[in-house]
Amino acid sequence: MPCRSFSPPSGIHLRPFAGPQDFAAMVDCANASFAEDQTGWFRTVEEMARNYAAFVDCVPERDVCIAEVGGEIAGYVRCWPYVQADGLHLYAQFGVMAPQWRRRGIGRALHAWMEARQQEMARAHPQARAHAHHAFVTQGETARAALLEKAGYRAERHFFSMVRQNLDGIPDFPLPAGLEVRPVEPTHHRAIWEAHQQAFRTHWGFAPGTEADYLAWLSSPVFQPGLWQVAWDVDSGRVAGQVRTYIDATWNRANGVQRGWTEFISVGEPWRRRGLARALIVRSLRAQQAAGMTQSGLAVDTQNRDGALRVYESCGFVAAKRDCVYRKPLLLA
Repeated sequence: MPCRSFSPPSGIHLRPFAGPQDFAAMVDCANASFAEDQTGWFRTVEEMARNYAAFVDCVPERDVCIAEVGGEIAGYVRCWPYVQADGLHLYAQFGVMAPQWRRRGIGRALHAWMEARQQEMARAHPQARAHAHHAFVTQGETARAALLEKAGYRAERHFFSMVRQNLDGIPDFPLPAGLEVRPVEPTHHRAIWEAHQQAFRTHWGFAPGTEADYLAWLSSPVFQPGLWQVAWDVDSGRVAGQVRTYIDATWNRANGVQRGWTEFISVGEPWRRRGLARALIVRSLRAQQAAGMTQSGLAVDTQNRDGALRVYESCGFVAAKRDCVYRKPLLLA
């Protein structure tokens, strides 16, 4: 959907992404938006270039729309499709607006373009059982949440961003019998990926990864196997559970902290309710401490059916922010 097909407010020019030459101005816009909303997020040009090069289901020249005022990027949106395990076709979105350009109708114009673009995406899959617009909104993005609610979106699911404010007094939760943690070798990567996919197949919102997703994961910034804690079943040789820890140095510099991330936590069904998640989490916390971190963070679905919230609380994490997934049915025109 060409950006020029939409009529923004006077003085505002909508245009498509023009290539890497846009990155610096897009980063400035995004960081101003993040700071205004106190999200804690931060981008660099190098990070944006790496992310855009690794996109699997988004073609920036087609799926990004930029709002300009006098040559300055006021805001931009990006959208991409994916399919849940239950067959629901979702059309995700990301949007930022520099604070000095808010409340002028620019956000509405960008959102109208984005929904029209997502209509185009959906029409390519008329056989799908259902389609929906999908947006993840952090606690501080009140203006964005208000825009979505006015556009007919409804809160579908809430997530906590949790923090362990220090790495003192890490509890001792031993590994269950018959399991062992092994250093990650390149020959393990596929098994670790597939075990995580299998463990998450019944979780709300899960979308199976593709081969392209797997290949992108191998070169992603969160691919830090030296920090991972992966438990193997000694008898079967299968991956029983994992915590794929990572450190985001850029985020830490921007926020003035030394935080590691205790993320991508999963336990295969045969090994659940034996304390394996707790054992791997505390091992992860010690690995982060050894790497110089002083705190740790993670995210959790507040309605997780496997008791994840209680597990994380028992490991010293507390809720710091409440984020939300908004959705709206997408009806084919």
